[in-house]
Amino acid sequence: MKIVFLDAATMGDVSFEPFERLGEFVSYPMSTPEQARERVADADVLMINKVLVNKELIDAAPDLKLVCVAATGVNNIDVDYAASKGIPVRNVAGYSTDSVAQSTFMHILSLAGGAPYFDESVKSGSYSRSGMFTDPNWNWTELAGKTIGIIGMGNIGRKVAAIAQAFGMDVCYYSTSGTAHCKEYPCLSLDELLKVSDVVSVHAPLNERTLNLLGAKEFAMMKTTAYVVNAGRGAIIVEKDLADAVDNGVIAGAGIDVFVQEPIPEDHPYLKMRHPERMRLAPHVAWASVEARKRLVAMMADNVRKGW
Repeated sequence: MKIVFLDAATMGDVSFEPFERLGEFVSYPMSTPEQARERVADADVLMINKVLVNKELIDAAPDLKLVCVAATGVNNIDVDYAASKGIPVRNVAGYSTDSVAQSTFMHILSLAGGAPYFDESVKSGSYSRSGMFTDPNWNWTELAGKTIGIIGMGNIGRKVAAIAQAFGMDVCYYSTSGTAHCKEYPCLSLDELLKVSDVVSVHAPLNERTLNLLGAKEFAMMKTTAYVVNAGRGAIIVEKDLADAVDNGVIAGAGIDVFVQEPIPEDHPYLKMRHPERMRLAPHVAWASVEARKRLVAMMADNVRKGW
């Protein structure tokens, strides 16, 4: 059995030894569409993270029996065409729940607590020169007593909710499917959630119901002191509208881990802001703690062992 991983560099330095035990394993750091078609010619199992698996790539692999994606989402795979060829597609769910929830609160705590400002106050020498034992020039806020509105109450949303409660926050959520399946917290309409929340945290999949869900109209409904955090998918937010809302003080700030185009172009609105200190940006790494990547490899190996 030959296993081919087309964009293995996206996994970082995690060991692929579990794959090597399963058969002949060949990995490529990255692959262009042309390279991908050449590299899958004799593959039995195709492993990808974000490579586009379309009809052309599937047809270029006459021996292909299984596609394993190193992610939960399969929107980069033509699942219907794969099924028509008798090729199952297996994703991995739940491997990054703790990782994404922790990263979400990294952004929330940084925004509410002013961590970059205070770090720079000390390292720049400003604190040393001040003559005061403290620096009171950044009004950081407590999370206790605030409301977090979660868009998408799946496994990750529930984990974020539990952490928020530990900080003393009130929790509500908006169901992007229209079904209030979680009974632990109040389910609100999107408009209601936006109006009452001090933090809006996005943990929904990208689909026809969530594309461009949050734009200028929605940001205008929010408190001027509120934050938006997106660890779901970039296109759930209209990026130019968010940049404008943060720059113009419509909302207080945002923490963003995902983007419409990845990596983001150098002229992206988030990189051209007048007030970059109000934004926290990360290069789509919320899923990628060391522990999460190790779990991901183990679960992908299990998917191969299950066969086809």
